[in-house]
Amino acid sequence: MVIKGNIISADRFGEIRIIKNGYIVIKDEKIANLSDILPFEYKDDELIDYGNKLIFQAFSDMHLHAPQFPMLGMGYDLELLDWLNTYTFPTEAKFSNVEYAKKTYKVLAKELIKNGTTRVAMFSSLHKDSTLILMDELDKAGISGYVGKVNMDRNGGVDLEEDTDDSINDTIDWIKKSNFKNIRPIITPRFIPSCTPKLLKALGEIAEKYDLKIQSHLSENISEINLVKSLENVTEYYKAYEKYGLWNNKTLMAHCVHSSEEEIKSLRDNGVYVVHCASSNNNLTSGYARIRYLLNNGVKVVLGSDIAAGDKLSMFDNVVETIKASKARVIIGDNLAFLTPEEAFYLATSAANEFFGEKPGFAVGNKFNAIVLDDSDLLNTEKLSIKERFERMFYLREEDAIKVVYSNGKAVYNSKN
Repeated sequence: MVIKGNIISADRFGEIRIIKNGYIVIKDEKIANLSDILPFEYKDDELIDYGNKLIFQAFSDMHLHAPQFPMLGMGYDLELLDWLNTYTFPTEAKFSNVEYAKKTYKVLAKELIKNGTTRVAMFSSLHKDSTLILMDELDKAGISGYVGKVNMDRNGGVDLEEDTDDSINDTIDWIKKSNFKNIRPIITPRFIPSCTPKLLKALGEIAEKYDLKIQSHLSENISEINLVKSLENVTEYYKAYEKYGLWNNKTLMAHCVHSSEEEIKSLRDNGVYVVHCASSNNNLTSGYARIRYLLNNGVKVVLGSDIAAGDKLSMFDNVVETIKASKARVIIGDNLAFLTPEEAFYLATSAANEFFGEKPGFAVGNKFNAIVLDDSDLLNTEKLSIKERFERMFYLREEDAIKVVYSNGKAVYNSKN
């Protein structure tokens, strides 16, 4: 199959590659060729010509909470710990009901695809069976990535707290039952205040035994940081993960709003990924993460919607939130430059490619994940450059701008259907 259109990809941080009226050749789900002229050997292949439409890389949402989807847009008058106890934990407790889980997760999977998100690193709830349902619904919708059964054996209240041994045994059983084509398990201690030392130690051992990736939260809120230091008797938040074997280059840590210099150095030296969640950080008044500073110091950064603390499921909107948060840092006195649309687009797409074992951009050998966008209904489209049209799509686009979404080489969404 050959796709033709105005191709836009983030090949390097801060730069986009534009191929006007270019061609992408897809073979066995992967990109076989990318060029401005169709090579002769592909001239007889099926050609899908999208004309003047834009073809973006599809998005990777590297931190979101699936069972919080029903409470999207609620509780933003509270800070993190109060928000969890008042809204989040009661909502997640409902996912003990597998029928409720199936109904909710089917809708979430469709909405993600409709918004151009084809890869995720996602938290489920602590419920094993509902987590398997979530993985199945994502897999059927055409989404790839990682889903974690949340572990929490303390500070969850009556309805959302596991027995430690049950949590460990359920995690192992869930891993063994996670036999999906494109969705894999990821070890997911909710965060340090939710997990006892016995559970954290076991999760580190399970991650090593089964060679699994890890995700959790780090330095999101000042009260949270102080609680962690008290619970674990550590001088730095990250040390609570480090001592249990949960701190390495397969680890995703969301937020890092208040990371110290020591923590930043350890993030870099251990290859831990920071997942920046600008919308969430703003809604829960956690703060403005120092993303430019992290990048300048060699820390790997990707983006997440963090629903439902974040209120933006679309990664187009989260790119804008990321740019605005970096500008807010400049306004409050940061002497580092704010992020550009090209840079934020890279963080929402190519930065995650490494975590999925791929190269940046529409690289040959990568799985073909793309969004076809129509901006013809906007004013002056014919007068703008491709780069100008690229930037405008984040800030101003019609509700039905996404026409087709490709995941792993297949069209999984078409607005005409």
